[in-house]
Amino acid sequence: MLKTASAALLCVAALAGCGVVVDRRADLREAEAEARYGPVGQMLEVDGTTVHALVTGQGPDLVLLHGASGNVRDFTFDLVDRLKGNYRVIAFDRPGMGWTERLPGYGGAGSTRGETPREQARFLQKVADRLGVSNPMVLGHSYGGAVALAWALERPEDTAALVLLAAVSNPWPGSLDPLYRINSSALGSATVVPMITAFAGEERVDNALTAIFAPQPVPKGYDRHVGAGLSLRRESLRANAQQVNGLRPQVVEMSHHYGELTMPAEILHGTEDTIVGLSIHSEILATQMPNGTLLRMQGVGHMPHHADPEAVVAAVRRAARRAGLR
Repeated sequence: MLKTASAALLCVAALAGCGVVVDRRADLREAEAEARYGPVGQMLEVDGTTVHALVTGQGPDLVLLHGASGNVRDFTFDLVDRLKGNYRVIAFDRPGMGWTERLPGYGGAGSTRGETPREQARFLQKVADRLGVSNPMVLGHSYGGAVALAWALERPEDTAALVLLAAVSNPWPGSLDPLYRINSSALGSATVVPMITAFAGEERVDNALTAIFAPQPVPKGYDRHVGAGLSLRRESLRANAQQVNGLRPQVVEMSHHYGELTMPAEILHGTEDTIVGLSIHSEILATQMPNGTLLRMQGVGHMPHHADPEAVVAAVRRAARRAGLR
């Protein structure tokens, strides 16, 4: 009996020691990522939450909302410079991603829920109000497309137009990658997430980027610009997993109201997108929105703003013209 108890105590001590090692290594890697990839915009505090916003350019207001696991650097790699000559561009890090904190009530030990698209939209609209944003066009990519749709549903009379890139908009069949469920659980959040932060290597990041961009190659220099290390921080991994894991019921509810959105909507989607399927999302969305027009981008995968940025710029131009902003 004593031997069994002693063995159990040794196992607990060993696991605790491993946890300390993992946390220290995770702390170091997070500090390195934050030192290397600092904010590119301004830091604001709204309702006690710190948010990162990049504001640049002149013209009609254009809000940019990035996808899952991302941050504003995805847009500053190429797209922002193409837009800022004709629009005032406002790009946000969504809650829990990049340099924006999670919303009150989310995150921390034992949390398993992620901020919904509507909650994110309402919060970012408060930030936009602080920045003097008025009747903006809202561009969203992937998960950010769901937040853009939520933005329009929350303020239909103060949203000039939507530009949706490979946007998640409708319920999908099947299940998500099991890692989303694991990382969003209390146990996975406490054990698996720190291991990923501490030990995920460049090969894992390269493989993830390759899959996201396929069939297009990852643009030269993108990996060094986007700051994947920010997405691998523990709190960002938890936020992303919890938000994605809880997304399906949110788009089910939102999809019942797309017919109420009468603003112009430019919907762009690659025919080779294997992450957010064209037929499941944008082809259906184009029939749900009274003023939605769909551009099928032949041969393009999940990153249309990198595969053909000028097509996206042209879509923004069309949206502005249709909304009477040009």
